[in-house]
Amino acid sequence: MQDDTREALAFVSRAAMRYVEELDRQQVRLPNADEAAWAMPAEFPEEGAGTIPALETLVRGGIDAAVRSSGPRFFHFVQGGGTPAALAADWLASTLDQNSFTWVASPLGTRLEKISIDWLNELFGLPPEWGGILTTATTTAHVTALAAARQWWAEQHGVDVDEQGLSGLPPVPIFSSGYLHTTARKALAILGIGRSRVRTFAADTTGRLDVDALSAALHGLRGAPAIVIANVGEVNTGDFDPIGTMADLAGEFGAWLHVDGAFGIFAALSPRTAQLVRGMERARSVVADGHKWLNVPYDCGFAFVAEPERWPRTFTVSATYIPDLSASHPDFGHLGPESSRRARALAVWATLRAYGRSGYREMVERHLDLAQRIARRVDAASDLERLAPVPLNIVCFRFHPPGVPEEELNALNERLGAAVLEDGRVYVGTTTYAGNVALRPAIANWRTGEEDVDLLVDVIRELGAKLAAAARP
Repeated sequence: MQDDTREALAFVSRAAMRYVEELDRQQVRLPNADEAAWAMPAEFPEEGAGTIPALETLVRGGIDAAVRSSGPRFFHFVQGGGTPAALAADWLASTLDQNSFTWVASPLGTRLEKISIDWLNELFGLPPEWGGILTTATTTAHVTALAAARQWWAEQHGVDVDEQGLSGLPPVPIFSSGYLHTTARKALAILGIGRSRVRTFAADTTGRLDVDALSAALHGLRGAPAIVIANVGEVNTGDFDPIGTMADLAGEFGAWLHVDGAFGIFAALSPRTAQLVRGMERARSVVADGHKWLNVPYDCGFAFVAEPERWPRTFTVSATYIPDLSASHPDFGHLGPESSRRARALAVWATLRAYGRSGYREMVERHLDLAQRIARRVDAASDLERLAPVPLNIVCFRFHPPGVPEEELNALNERLGAAVLEDGRVYVGTTTYAGNVALRPAIANWRTGEEDVDLLVDVIRELGAKLAAAARP
């Protein structure tokens, strides 16, 4: 196996620079993306092709097959890109190839993770004494934080769940609004609590919390412990559960309040939106994503808990060759689900160090302005209909040309959503909101500007008009 490292890194660096330089100009999905993906060699070779030939194949076909999700016109899901500092630091993380399990394995990764968590605590206004850990994403952050909640709940029943398991315990009461995200349910399944254990209380078809129903459910437990999940930044419209009210109820009934802040937690950065997360600091656990509005490369999430001493009881691993949890510095492999851990703190630390609080506040506020720009254009268009307010960075609307009957609009918008993805100039998917098929572009990429959101609206109207014309008798 020849050492081609220098040549390989130089080759990939040139390809990456070309990709980045073209990112703002290229459409999000190239017309040959599917063909390029299927054309990638699939037969396992007996004799290897060699370093550079393998990389040439990857670059030649693979980059065409890649969706430009790190670019400014990717509005599907809620996804950021990689800031220059985060992207470069992520390259360095791969080069250094640190295992951020323990201080012995990586003093650098461990130290930067601790600093990054402290900075994120400060950025979001969480109590400084809280503990935190970087994870792969919000899903694993839910697992990490809700493991502490599960442990607390079992203690109220006199059981050490980490040693004895859930056998013999009653079902765990989990309450939330209709905004509950599927990743929270997935985490509950992983933890053995069960997806269907969650009771959601919605005041209407949008999923907005029925506060009275939640209060009655907690009261009906007659002092038994429960876990309440609040949702900060609902994925269809960017709406928020009333965090302060839910914190009051959790305090009154002694429940554990867990906050899903996947991207909505960034509302804390701007005076224009900070009131939406007021009360979050009174929760007992909070989770969020880094590869959304923090704009670090995939994958990255974070979990915060008010009682970090709970984590080692669940996640500590022991073996003769593994250092014990240290009292003098954090050993994150003992605090979360991952034992072998990528040094994702390098990208988080670098981007926070590079742009600071003011840089991120400026980005969030610019995205708030861009969302309002889309809303104004939707409201002014005769063939578009906005379906919800725009509290943050998501605009929920549908194509609604004059003369198309209501019963045909869902099918028309389904076809439109598919056409937008196939067209590839911009990228946005469909959802169902209050029974209506809708588009829900989310603005989270640091590169996105006015010309990008204007193109989004123009493309939707253009393709929608073609579909509507084709459907006429």
